[in-house]
Amino acid sequence: MFIISSNNMLKKAQQQHYAVPAFNIHNLETMQVIVETVAELQSPVILAGTPGTYSYAGTENIVAIASALAEKYNVPLALHLDHHEDFNDINDKIHAGVRSVMIDGSHETFNENIAIVKRVVDYAHRYDVSVEAELGRLGGIEDDLVVDSKDALYTNPKQAAEFVEKTGIDSLAIAIGTAHGLYKSEPKLDFERLSQIRSVVDIPLVLHGASGIPDKDVRECIKRGICKVNVATELKIAFSDALKHYFIANPDANDPRHYMKPAKAAMKDVVKKIIDTCGCAGKL
Repeated sequence: MFIISSNNMLKKAQQQHYAVPAFNIHNLETMQVIVETVAELQSPVILAGTPGTYSYAGTENIVAIASALAEKYNVPLALHLDHHEDFNDINDKIHAGVRSVMIDGSHETFNENIAIVKRVVDYAHRYDVSVEAELGRLGGIEDDLVVDSKDALYTNPKQAAEFVEKTGIDSLAIAIGTAHGLYKSEPKLDFERLSQIRSVVDIPLVLHGASGIPDKDVRECIKRGICKVNVATELKIAFSDALKHYFIANPDANDPRHYMKPAKAAMKDVVKKIIDTCGCAGKL
């Protein structure tokens, strides 16, 4: 199997009313756990990395590992650029083998966002690379991007229709009350706004900031048209908490082949839970 774009898997999810999970990867162990689990459950998946992740691990290393895992487990993998902003950086990663990108111009004005996104779409589509963009801004922290909650802007349904038409994007990330990172209180999602956007936009819709949202709310979002659900913080917490507990119980531990096992097991539980919430098991 190979690294693919997210186009077909998201269109299938839209037609069959489930969502594809996009898990943010941070290291080898995260990638191993995600691919092992989706292979067991026969679930589609997107492996997403922020600019910081690609810089930390090396784009060539990430592409090579993803390709090897896709072949080993005989599953197609969409390797995705999450919240990328630099045109040249995106181009370099496309040529390195990435086939799914998110260009984030949400911090710019509406017209500037369109211009930035359209430039990436025109280039990426020449290489059969799918493009996601965001309209509206999520609060919280994602990599080096910080948005104060009071400045977070919800997606305007009328603007969404115009944005999709003028940019030619393949999927649209919307802001309906979610945030990156941890929630200080239970988020209140604007389901009606989601339904309004779905009624005027015919491409797959994306929910960022799903870590910490009650499962029932994620399922309601999927019911109303969300086709891709992004999860990052929940995996990181499961991994780090299990690792901390292991070292507390085993202060002399020094072999990563041992202390990584409980951390990977904790992440696997999260991956299984998200797949169940998304309703995508058996949809590969």
